[in-house]
Amino acid sequence: MSPLPSTQPFRIHQFYDKGLAHASYAVLSGGRMAVIDPGRDPQPYYDFADEQEARIVAVIETHPHADFVSSHLEIAQETGAAIYVSRLVKASYTHRPFDEGDRISIGQVELHALNTPGHSPDSITILLVDELGQIRAAFTGDTLFVGDVGRPDLREDEAVGGHKREELAGLMYDSTRDKLMTLPPATKVYPAHGPGSLCGKTTSPDLDSTIGKELKTNYALQPMSREEFIQVLLEDQPFVPKYFGRDVQLNKQGAPAFEDSVRAVKHLPSGSALEPDVLIIDTRPAAQFRKGHLPGAINLMDGGKFETWLGSVVGPKEPFYLVAESQIALDTVIRKAAKIGYEGNIQGALLPPREQPATSPDVDVERVRQHPEQFTIVDIRNRTEAKQPVFEGALLIPLPELRERAQEVPTSKPVLVHCAGGYRSAAGASILQAALPEGAEIYDLGEAITEFQKQAVH
Repeated sequence: MSPLPSTQPFRIHQFYDKGLAHASYAVLSGGRMAVIDPGRDPQPYYDFADEQEARIVAVIETHPHADFVSSHLEIAQETGAAIYVSRLVKASYTHRPFDEGDRISIGQVELHALNTPGHSPDSITILLVDELGQIRAAFTGDTLFVGDVGRPDLREDEAVGGHKREELAGLMYDSTRDKLMTLPPATKVYPAHGPGSLCGKTTSPDLDSTIGKELKTNYALQPMSREEFIQVLLEDQPFVPKYFGRDVQLNKQGAPAFEDSVRAVKHLPSGSALEPDVLIIDTRPAAQFRKGHLPGAINLMDGGKFETWLGSVVGPKEPFYLVAESQIALDTVIRKAAKIGYEGNIQGALLPPREQPATSPDVDVERVRQHPEQFTIVDIRNRTEAKQPVFEGALLIPLPELRERAQEVPTSKPVLVHCAGGYRSAAGASILQAALPEGAEIYDLGEAITEFQKQAVH
């Protein structure tokens, strides 16, 4: 990647973390660089600045994020860059207030703050204004996504402000109508999240857009009354993972350095005696887990959404052991846990012992096909997904609630767990195996669910 040509007044670079559906940005101009909404690992931003022969002079947070831990404090301490954030955040780290009317010069361009509450009361949008005074881009954080707007229901808990969702949804109406929708149609839109993020509900697969395109295609920007907007925005929002509130608080304080935190995790010899009653998260593939695992372990496979499910199944104050099939795999899942601030919860990281006493049975798919009534079927999909049932009379307990509600599952018949694609059901079956009385038969339908879904559609 070559340095920015001197004839080009600015450059925008997007960094995208697919696991958390998180987008962060670098704005470069005149050998200076601003970082917007950085993820937990600061190294990609340092590497990019080096490649572009630029100096990081500003780190900007559009709001205290709920779904990941930001490296804003670490970058500031490492580079001497100033942190800019709305005064409404009441951040406890050293920062410069960045609210409507405030601006930062980055080489030949300026970044202007726009207060756009709705997702949170302290959200800002950052406008990039070129040397001719034209608004060229809007970094919208979690206010405006491609095809959606940010959910307004994450700040209701007293620990994160006690803001009612209806009140924030109303503020989102004002922010979109009075501010974002009045921007020039050619303004590029760069949001903090893409498809699959739990900070919205219908996010498009596109990772950027324009104001003009959003005015035509985004359901939330269509003509409607304030009351209609509030109702539409609040219906069918996805579940809230357990870790979200904790990450808001952590981001208001600023997190410790990423690599130091990862290195501090204890690595235990395989076969170590583990503390009783401490959760064990086994990240190996389901087929390996079923062949043998530590008693009581939960099978949360390393995969595309590992961080989200870890923070949905395990509470933010809950210690756990982490098991993976190799040292490389272990390092990967520790780093993923750190992205949501869970590295401090890890009591120890270890490889599986050679002798693993517990096993899980394989499901007889043909028996399920012929006699589904012989099973207690537990559907662990989210409520919106489960509006289209696959099995009649299935017991709906979404995965994030399953540990707390496991005792609701009757064991008079074999228990069959299913989700939408097989990833979650491995976790769900292992949760029930650990929680229900010994001798209960627990089966994971796994990826075979797809053929039953096809039948349900037809």
